[in-house]
Amino acid sequence: MEKYLLQLKNIYAGYGEVRVLSDINLEVNAGEVLAIMGPNGAGKSTVLKAIFGLVEHSGDVIYEGVKIHPLPHELVKMGIAYVPQGRRVFSTLSIEENLEMGGYFLNDKKETRRRMENIYDIFPMLKNKRKEKAGTLSGGQQQLLAIARGLMTEPKILLLDEPTLGLAPKVVKEVFEKIKEINEHKGTAIVLVEHNLKSVLEIVTRAYVLNHGKIIKEDTPKNIIDSGILERVFTGRI
Repeated sequence: MEKYLLQLKNIYAGYGEVRVLSDINLEVNAGEVLAIMGPNGAGKSTVLKAIFGLVEHSGDVIYEGVKIHPLPHELVKMGIAYVPQGRRVFSTLSIEENLEMGGYFLNDKKETRRRMENIYDIFPMLKNKRKEKAGTLSGGQQQLLAIARGLMTEPKILLLDEPTLGLAPKVVKEVFEKIKEINEHKGTAIVLVEHNLKSVLEIVTRAYVLNHGKIIKEDTPKNIIDSGILERVFTGRI
């Protein structure tokens, strides 16, 4: 029996009395890049929040073959990192201090520095600006910093919620290139909620399509494109 890195089994989730997700079954393999796609309100971000223990849910979250009860601070230590949408950085802290915050649980200055240098290899722009306040960075640079801060935990899975939201096309391309580089060079599995359909399908292994809180298709990017499911979902014909 195949052992997935992460599985969601029969997940129902919502906010108070409002149910958002119904019977979600999803698998993540080690080292793959996975997209969660669908129109606004489909429940994409809620899937990530259910994985990371940020929303009430029923059903099973299984990590490395073991059923877990997600609590964010525990998941970080277990190897799951979550970067929410909105380029959330500590604007009054320097880039270097933001990265240190990402490794707050290490309590080891030498290990923190080692991880930081590894991140600077991927994001040389951050190294050049490491003493500058995060709030002075452009929107795209802040998004890269948010991703870099998530990598300070050296996660096995990186959850990214709308990482290119509101960014210019040129910056969108750079963000996707960095996501691909992280996956290829570090072997990190990445689960990506993204509205930029064309660009995301160029870098993912598989994709799940959500509509009204349910998974309606899971397949390779090519098969999803050829099926026409995205056009039907986004034009409201499903």
